[in-house]
Amino acid sequence: MDLQTPPFGSLLRSWRQRRRLSQLDLALEADVSARHLSFIETGRATPSRAMVLRLAEALAVPAREQNQLLIAAGLAPAYSERAMDDPGMSAVRAGVDRVLNAYNPFPCLAVDRSWNVLQVNAGAAVMLDGVAAHLLAQPNALRISLHPDGLAPRIRNLAQWRHHVIGRLRREAAVSGSAQTAALLAEIESYPGGEDETADLGGVVVPLELVTTGGQLLRFLSTVTTFGTALDLTAAELSIEAFLPADGSTAEALR
Repeated sequence: MDLQTPPFGSLLRSWRQRRRLSQLDLALEADVSARHLSFIETGRATPSRAMVLRLAEALAVPAREQNQLLIAAGLAPAYSERAMDDPGMSAVRAGVDRVLNAYNPFPCLAVDRSWNVLQVNAGAAVMLDGVAAHLLAQPNALRISLHPDGLAPRIRNLAQWRHHVIGRLRREAAVSGSAQTAALLAEIESYPGGEDETADLGGVVVPLELVTTGGQLLRFLSTVTTFGTALDLTAAELSIEAFLPADGSTAEALR
């Protein structure tokens, strides 16, 4: 057990405060007594495995951070973590391949929780064309999208797209409590381009309007696919982002 792991009560209190809940609020949500919850937070009571998981569920703690809570309570983690090339991940790999290939010729990519690109389909080439080599060496979808050496100079509605992406990343940082996500957010916010939260408020979704290196305008709508019942951290934190044509001319150009 890592000696640097904070006591369980301190971790629990930080998650409760992050969710802006009082001890009574959390006690009611988790169906435990406020007195017992107070004893757990102060270290006067030791929580069982079932209690740790019940409190984590009430606080909507992500899977990776649930493991941290369990370890802090002196218990074994609930979720394993395998590499994508592990034999036990064969069904996940097959599922990702199937989804990526099904979206061709439209761009589609698989990313982890930190938006590192794990895999792309052939259709993604139109989005990677012209991106600086240093961004492709260890590709991160948000850096590629918003860095001045990436797609940013060719995104016609950059301020609007930045507002959408940064807002999503802010929510992820708040929900996860991840220092890595917070660091990525600070980096992305430092890129030039501004934010426009008012543009096209009457629309259906926020489009990505990308000008290709050949000068053609492509308009995309993005969708996200995740594994809904994952028990492994790699699978739980993996998402597949597809960019579908927002108009007939984009669909025709990609085909």
